[in-house]
Amino acid sequence: MKTSNGTGKIQGTISINSKGTGYVKILGQEEDIEIEPKYLHTALNGDTVEIALRDKKEGKSYGEVSRIINREKYSFAGVLEREDGILFLKPDDTKMYTDILVPEKSLHGAKVGQKVFVEIVSWEDSEKSPIGKVIKILGKPGDNNVEMLSIAIEKGFDSDFPHKVEDEAKKIKQSGIKEEDYRGRKDFRKTLTFTIDPYDAKDFDDAISFRIISPATPHSPPQAGGEEFEIGIHIADVSHYVKIGSELDKEAKNRGTSVYLVDRTIPMLPEALSNDLCSLMPNVDRLAMSAVFTIDKNARVKSKWFGKTVIHSQKRFTYEEAEEVIKKDNLPLHKELSILNKLAKKMTKERFENGAMSLDQEEVKFVLDEKGVPTKVIKKVRGDSNRLIEEFMLLANKKVAEELSHDFEKGKGKKDNTLSIYRVHDLPSKEKMEDLAFFLRSLGYKVSLKDGIIPSHEINKILENIKTNEKDTVQRAVIRSMAKAIYSTKNIGHYGLAFKYYTHFTSPIRRYPDVVIHRLLEQHIQNKEIGRDKLQEYEKISRVSSEQEKRASDAERASIKYKQVEYMSSRIGSTWNGVISGVTEWGIYVEEIETKCEGLVRVRDIKDDFYVYDEKKMELVGKKKKKKYKLGGNVKIKVKGVDLERKTIDYALV
Repeated sequence: MKTSNGTGKIQGTISINSKGTGYVKILGQEEDIEIEPKYLHTALNGDTVEIALRDKKEGKSYGEVSRIINREKYSFAGVLEREDGILFLKPDDTKMYTDILVPEKSLHGAKVGQKVFVEIVSWEDSEKSPIGKVIKILGKPGDNNVEMLSIAIEKGFDSDFPHKVEDEAKKIKQSGIKEEDYRGRKDFRKTLTFTIDPYDAKDFDDAISFRIISPATPHSPPQAGGEEFEIGIHIADVSHYVKIGSELDKEAKNRGTSVYLVDRTIPMLPEALSNDLCSLMPNVDRLAMSAVFTIDKNARVKSKWFGKTVIHSQKRFTYEEAEEVIKKDNLPLHKELSILNKLAKKMTKERFENGAMSLDQEEVKFVLDEKGVPTKVIKKVRGDSNRLIEEFMLLANKKVAEELSHDFEKGKGKKDNTLSIYRVHDLPSKEKMEDLAFFLRSLGYKVSLKDGIIPSHEINKILENIKTNEKDTVQRAVIRSMAKAIYSTKNIGHYGLAFKYYTHFTSPIRRYPDVVIHRLLEQHIQNKEIGRDKLQEYEKISRVSSEQEKRASDAERASIKYKQVEYMSSRIGSTWNGVISGVTEWGIYVEEIETKCEGLVRVRDIKDDFYVYDEKKMELVGKKKKKKYKLGGNVKIKVKGVDLERKTIDYALV
């Protein structure tokens, strides 16, 4: 947020609510500037705008949009409707406060009642609706496939790739691995290598190789305490196939990431690569970029090697299968997975001792019928096998970031002048930390602030000993108090992981920054310097990738929300146990314990008293009986109604 030179006008990003009122935040000012609907002048949610201050009433500032600097988006999904002979799109996006008129000539085959994707082509007069054209017909509203595609395309992710991109991927797949591709690569095909992934995964980014290194003493037995282990983290060599400037590269750069919806993946790369030639499937040769470490029994890295490899995975584990192998000593590869598990636990312990945060939230997964309708909701279980993979991926990401930064050995090595893309996580703001401290104290937890921040070990201790009914609420509050992790060429470290250097190296099939890091690592290995003249280019990649990551996350949440609402739509009148997850002046948000389906109990529907919202304590208080509804409280609820279009659930207290 900044004031333009000498004009008194302010620039910023506008947020618009479902009622069409806009808000622009100003740094250092507690209250946002409010923009009434008639003063938006065609500004839409997320646009970068210039505003002029109009008025100030009772300490509240009001403004008017004087100029739209940059449009956040031009295209919207929704249902095509007709009224009084006029065709228009009714947008799905609740923050899009106006319909979009669609002339007959711009229908492109679309029919009334269909869900379509429309692009605004002109909007000159803010008192009239914008004019648009249909750019894609999605299908029948309510159909699972249509609704999922609608959610994705609304956030900027098309399930279809341009023909040029698909053709390029198919040609690469048809060529396969050629003889010359093996040259100059370290051969790991005879080393035990395996993957561990979700049971429904198709794109295997990473594999682990493992071998025990014999002790230095010749007479020591093979299992002697002094032995060390060679552990390779092998990552699909996507950059070998996706060349800079190719159609594949342009598309991957624009998408930035794969999108994981409830029932499907919309990949960053066409399936010919993502699910085939680049995927580290078992029993076939695959090209990889690898980080190989010699690690002792205390999980200390004794040596490291980075480079191009060829691997041949012998086994594809699901997380559930790997979990069973870790627990049962009579199963094949038990010893190997057990050693890796013990090392991972030591690495985890060290991370937390260094100040890492524990922010895992409980997640749910839907069981869908053949039409995509949710029939059951199950909780995702995170076991040792999940944490094992996570820990070794963190190790690889951290060590690659250190390698690319040069100065990680306390003054040894080259000067830190290498250009890289980091995964950074800033310190939380003191204001948000104060709010979190107030909230935790209101729940009865003791917290202290050091330099305006609650020490991470205190937060971890609270999360470890938390009451079951408050766990999700507290974790959500902690996460909301944190800054968002982003990509940047400027390294400020990763607060949540307590790493000085961190990047993303381990998922190039589904994240574009990882592809870039592979290219940078290859140049580093070849002792090629990356000119600082590339800084602007890589900073743009960082910014776009961060934005696309947020959009993908929004799409994922929207797909989950849709399925939750759909699940409750066939359970109107049923009663459930819930936990209060939010409190506002208009009501309390309640999350059902088993399914995580969140809905609203409107304050007007709580009939036993007149309730007043205490903003400071974030609670509703009955005027007569003094009954309180606050975060983390247990309530019994009944499903009152749902709105699939708006993705909302209404609950009533029982």
